[in-house]
Amino acid sequence: MDKKTTYQWLHRYVMTKRGTEETYPFDFETTVYRVGGKMFALVFTNEDILRVNLKCDPMLAILLREKYSAITPGYHMNKRHWNTVLMDGSVPQDEIKEMISHSYDLVFNGLPKVKKNRIIGAIFPG
Repeated sequence: MDKKTTYQWLHRYVMTKRGTEETYPFDFETTVYRVGGKMFALVFTNEDILRVNLKCDPMLAILLREKYSAITPGYHMNKRHWNTVLMDGSVPQDEIKEMISHSYDLVFNGLPKVKKNRIIGAIFPG
């Protein structure tokens, strides 16, 4: 996939996550995806090959880095809790989808209950 197609694929998948907001707090070459105001994915478009930062359980982060050379400690992030994925085609799309879902779930599950309920559209009696 070329850079534009890769970005479109990433964007479409990330936006399927409930309550996801697309923001550009740094510049227009860095797309930040948030849930409940917290980042769970950052996409860097300023190089020939896209890079995406994703939050990750520290033990899983190590395993993924050992499995794929395109996955490294998070660029400009807490390297224990974030990975950077070079979107060069060497990491299967299904694996990337799982990593995005894992990142979203980590951030969503860490939100206060009120924010979670607002995102899932919970209705309270009374």
